[in-house]
Amino acid sequence: MATLLAAPGFALARRPRGEDQRLSVVDAIVRDAIRDREIPGAVVLIGHNGQVAYRKAFGHRALEPRLEIMTADTIFDIASLTKVVATTTAVMQLVEDGKIRVNDPVAKYIPEFAQNEKEDITIRQLLTHFSGLTEDLDLTEHWQGRDTAFKMAYAQKTVYPPGSRFLYSDINFIALGALVERVSGTTLDQYCEKNIFRPLKMTHTRFLPPATWKAKIAPTEYDEDNTMLRGVVHDPTARRMGGVAGHAGLFSTADDLSKFALALLNGGPVLPPLVVEKMTTPQQPPTAQVLRGFGWDIDSPFSTNRGDLLPVGSFGHTGFTGTSLWIDPTTETYIILLTNAVHPRGGSAVALRSKVATAVAAALNLNPSEQDALRSKSITGYNESETAARRMAVRNGTVKTGIDVLEAHHFEEIGGGATRKRIGVLTNQTGINAQGQRTIDVLAHAPGVSLDAIFSPEHGVTGTLDTTEDSCVTSSLRISSVTSFPLSVTRRSSGSPARSISTRSASEPTATSSVALMLDSITASATARYIEPVST
Repeated sequence: MATLLAAPGFALARRPRGEDQRLSVVDAIVRDAIRDREIPGAVVLIGHNGQVAYRKAFGHRALEPRLEIMTADTIFDIASLTKVVATTTAVMQLVEDGKIRVNDPVAKYIPEFAQNEKEDITIRQLLTHFSGLTEDLDLTEHWQGRDTAFKMAYAQKTVYPPGSRFLYSDINFIALGALVERVSGTTLDQYCEKNIFRPLKMTHTRFLPPATWKAKIAPTEYDEDNTMLRGVVHDPTARRMGGVAGHAGLFSTADDLSKFALALLNGGPVLPPLVVEKMTTPQQPPTAQVLRGFGWDIDSPFSTNRGDLLPVGSFGHTGFTGTSLWIDPTTETYIILLTNAVHPRGGSAVALRSKVATAVAAALNLNPSEQDALRSKSITGYNESETAARRMAVRNGTVKTGIDVLEAHHFEEIGGGATRKRIGVLTNQTGINAQGQRTIDVLAHAPGVSLDAIFSPEHGVTGTLDTTEDSCVTSSLRISSVTSFPLSVTRRSSGSPARSISTRSASEPTATSSVALMLDSITASATARYIEPVST
């Protein structure tokens, strides 16, 4: 790792002489959740302006087999917080050291991952959950062991085209854990202990907690053998993997997570500020509606722990057992909520997370400065996930590509009439609609039209053809060297005749839009109609 010694400006959060009385509103919110049996107990720690402003334990650590009072130093199975505290941090350290690059295919470092047409899935797509892989490994079959899990992950088939759709997947982080091990030459738990937990003095954070910790560990649920899990990872996939996995398996305390949060806010011995900013700003595909950093959640269906008042531009993550961490760099605030909500037979901390975050933001009057507010707005629209492409999107509007416009208008621009219109389409692998469906698939099922020809420059409609081969194929005609085939692009307004607005070669990039061709017959002459993207 590049930086192991304490960096300038890094300091542990200082304990205040007394808690910030404004935050006493949190007490009633947590107690109500305990009363309503949403959770058995909780530890809440809130940091603000470099110090711990609030630290309290509530309720019980265990309800079965006997009652135990919750204490502030309770150790929790933090479930999917493992993804960001351990695995993402380790991956970004390898990026910082130049050992991997986020836009590299995973198969560059793990050749076995290329099975079943996954050779182009990138590290970025795993980190942002845009790989197209399903949610978890198959647990209906009996299997055991890390090596078996890795082989299963490498052999997975995608359920969506990579980059087309957000699908939260544990397999992504199982593969990333394997990547850390393959590149570093050591196991994930050993790597994290040496390069993350020890430098931050996170003395009660680790995979596979020792037996001496058991009395302080909050139990979770009964397993399939009716044994209460305590000090053994709750996640069944991680448990089959022996307790060390990229997606789950880590145990920690509120105090240790406070050290980690402060290190991200101030810069510290694990990651420099530049890498932290890269990791926690939007990195998802440009057309995606959710906002994801590398590992971290920014604005998605999973970001309920941001509450209603913390600004978009803050970041965090949750864990299935009832844990969450949210960090707002603009107001130097972080909220740690640790519960074992699944104890003893299942529960949920989702509503509690949101209520606590909203109450904290209101109580501390967390209003970012105008400059920070503008920065947050800009970073939530900025995207760098396509090579050499930088894009500012207005989050308050909806941008539609041509195929989205056609769908919204029921294809009236190209269909209609007594007979089905025969059309062709000029597109490539980037031609998709807002839902990630390929343009050619949408048009193939469009009413009133018949998709009779597909023209695609250079690498073909799937992006896989050799550039030395002809790459334009239609249903009944092969056009040699489509790159020399000129198209007269026309635009038609309702009630007015078509007029030519440009002439372009098919070799010119079409980005994520496609050009629909009205074919009188399948010949080299065609009239193209450009469906203009609009903003609503």
